[in-house]
Amino acid sequence: MVRFLPRIFALFGAVAWTSANIFGPIATDRPAPAGGSVASDQPPNSFFQGFSPPYPTNNWWSAYTAGDGTTVASGPFPYESSLLPSGIQFGVSTARQFDGTSIKQPTQTDWAVGFVEHNGNAQNHKAVSWDTQTVTLQYFTGPSTLTSYMVPGSPYLTFKFANATPLFTSGQGFITSFGGTSVPSGGSVTKSGTEFLVVNSAATYVIYSLSGSIQLTTVAGGRITASGAFNGILRVVKLNDPSHKALLDQYVANFPTAVSTDYAFSSTSPQATLKFIWSVTGNASDLLMLTWPHHRIKLQSPDFPPTTALSYLTTKGWMYPALGNTWNLLYDLPTIDWNAPRTPDSSCRAQLIQGLQYEIAKLNVTQPSVPGDFYTWGNAIAAQARLALIADHVGRADLITPVVDYLKASYEFWFHASSAILPAYETAWGGIINKAGYNNVWVDYGNGYYNDHFHYGYFLSGAAVIAKYDSSWLAQHQTYINWFLRDIVNPTPADPSFPVTRHRDWFTGHSWASGIANGAGSRDQESSGEAINGYYGAMLWAEVIGDTDIKNYARLLLATEQHAAQVYWHLYPSASATDRDQPYPEASVRGLITMGNVQDWQAGAWLFWGAEKVEIAAIQILPVTPVNEYLYDAAWVRNIMAYAASELNNSTYDDAWKSVIYLAYANADPQSAARLSASLTGWGTGNTYTNQIYFLSTRQNSGAAICSTTQVNPLGNYTLQAAASGRYIVASAASPNLVASGTAKASAAVFASAFAPNAGTLLLRSSSMFVTADQSGSFALAASRTVASSWEIFVIRQKVGAGSGVYSIKAASNNLYVTVGSDGSLANNGATEASSAGFIFASA
Repeated sequence: MVRFLPRIFALFGAVAWTSANIFGPIATDRPAPAGGSVASDQPPNSFFQGFSPPYPTNNWWSAYTAGDGTTVASGPFPYESSLLPSGIQFGVSTARQFDGTSIKQPTQTDWAVGFVEHNGNAQNHKAVSWDTQTVTLQYFTGPSTLTSYMVPGSPYLTFKFANATPLFTSGQGFITSFGGTSVPSGGSVTKSGTEFLVVNSAATYVIYSLSGSIQLTTVAGGRITASGAFNGILRVVKLNDPSHKALLDQYVANFPTAVSTDYAFSSTSPQATLKFIWSVTGNASDLLMLTWPHHRIKLQSPDFPPTTALSYLTTKGWMYPALGNTWNLLYDLPTIDWNAPRTPDSSCRAQLIQGLQYEIAKLNVTQPSVPGDFYTWGNAIAAQARLALIADHVGRADLITPVVDYLKASYEFWFHASSAILPAYETAWGGIINKAGYNNVWVDYGNGYYNDHFHYGYFLSGAAVIAKYDSSWLAQHQTYINWFLRDIVNPTPADPSFPVTRHRDWFTGHSWASGIANGAGSRDQESSGEAINGYYGAMLWAEVIGDTDIKNYARLLLATEQHAAQVYWHLYPSASATDRDQPYPEASVRGLITMGNVQDWQAGAWLFWGAEKVEIAAIQILPVTPVNEYLYDAAWVRNIMAYAASELNNSTYDDAWKSVIYLAYANADPQSAARLSASLTGWGTGNTYTNQIYFLSTRQNSGAAICSTTQVNPLGNYTLQAAASGRYIVASAASPNLVASGTAKASAAVFASAFAPNAGTLLLRSSSMFVTADQSGSFALAASRTVASSWEIFVIRQKVGAGSGVYSIKAASNNLYVTVGSDGSLANNGATEASSAGFIFASA
């Protein structure tokens, strides 16, 4: 197979670089998953007429292609646009609002452009071509055409007319001035030339003709039409400030028509250059484009005119000018892959081993997890797969095989057509989906409509772990798993079954989660953490299949996604409002600490599905994998701890969210993070106790012990004594209720206190029954369960303010403390640690 389509790439300074490449396809076989093939009930509209799948589903311009095609698209920034049956609407928002939760710039239609001869038939416009960033579209009727090159970052919109009479229609009231002349109410103004200033209630725009003089006339108050058919180029630009016109006039003759997105990897350092090369009509070195903050931070040897010369404020901050058709953006690539770059701190090793043994023992290979919805199953399977990697890292090879066997048993359901939930190849757009969702947007978070396919990073991570330790499984299933890899990181249009890097918006610098649902309207990215994980999983799978090209490609995707998260999702109240690369000038916006959802026209601390601060923060952090060491910078995680403090300190909020926040905080203060983590009794489906201890224990550390032995249950065989009364706890098979009534140790029941993550179980030795808590807290604890589940888990800690060796006991299931009633019965009904009884544990 040909793996490269080589291009020459220049050397940068003293660093040696490999030749730049657009990598060839990962594979070209037609996907044939166990779910077969299905066709979406929401196929593309006529925009792709003349083409065949695969089609992009998550691009900024997907609104052109889905539904009736009239929904507003999120570009080409600084503009937003929509396609009417007879022409292209566009505008730049003049309203910037902050409602306390979101910064917003609502969509705005300033103008529409078309041509007089168009028949108004919605079928009479289509795509001409597209690439990783741009799309060229055309309106047509008979011999008359309007072709537009929709290029993100261009301050101008470019329209090429052929045998067509240009028509501009105001979307914001009457035209009040044209060509420097006031337009009388009900009257008209005619001007000839190559440059026209036009004013309506929205703003001032400039219309340039690059093809000689043209005569334009305002008609009917809100329209401008040419005197006849025109052959040539008109460019339109919003003029934010009269002082900007000099730069716009100087460079208007040079326009982009497409862009190639290229990359090169250093052979001597973990770096890559992402390269944009615009195809230009005119002088390429004089191409005027606009940059966002993430561009400016990474651009090498840029040619920046003064920021005062041209600017547009967007939801990603100020767009400022740059000259030249070639951009080189330098990124540091991750060198972390399977495990952390440090061995676990010795103070945590005992807990880490206990966690591995406990959690792996619960993986029942005869009753593995059966795939339900893709997300929940993938989330859990990737977390379980990490147990094998951690076992490997701490030298417990004996614990690897049970995990791998469990994973294989779980994945096996995916490979048989008789299973209830299966992947299928969707033929209308081209991609792997949950078969159940091809006609229902509510299935699996919109998976069938191409929402959130970067969740496939979970599948790829789990499969990579199996393949790492079982080459025969890899040989058997590589083609199958490759379909998920190709779905999200296919690097080339040469793949006949999948679009190029489905979610990635290369100009925006990050992924869009949104697919084709709801007319593919506003683009959004809610979980920056899971987008990152999509490319992490791809990197691990590329590693096991030995595809160095795709591993490097995934590393570049990872690096760019993490950088975008740090620029646009992580907020810093103390940052300068006037910094050139500040995306959020408003102090009130930066005070949000973290974005929950970044969209094309708004960004805010909110989620589609929840409003808790711990949720908003955690979804930008999870899943916690070794590679996210790069993501959690100390300043941001300290801010997050303060931001979510009221919920982190409230026991009614879910531990699953808290767990990942504490892990991110460990990058700043591992000892404090470990202390906080010791209070957790739940980790959700995407994290485990073992992973919690592992990440904590592998942080950069000043030398102080990270884990504390005081934050674990006492383990062994014990009698229990109520400290206040001195009475011993008795229970038996005949009388299983726990009661503080024994007057001598000889009468005391003996309990085996065994490990559970951050907690433990109490087994009555005489009956081999586990002590269980009461859901209401109204009844006595009883040794009455043969198997320990969530109601049999207790947190036993040194009681605050009591003498050494006096413990409080808390039921992990409802976070209520054990008290001793007037009749001596033990019940889990204490709301606070202060209300708990103290118990003395004496070795039996």
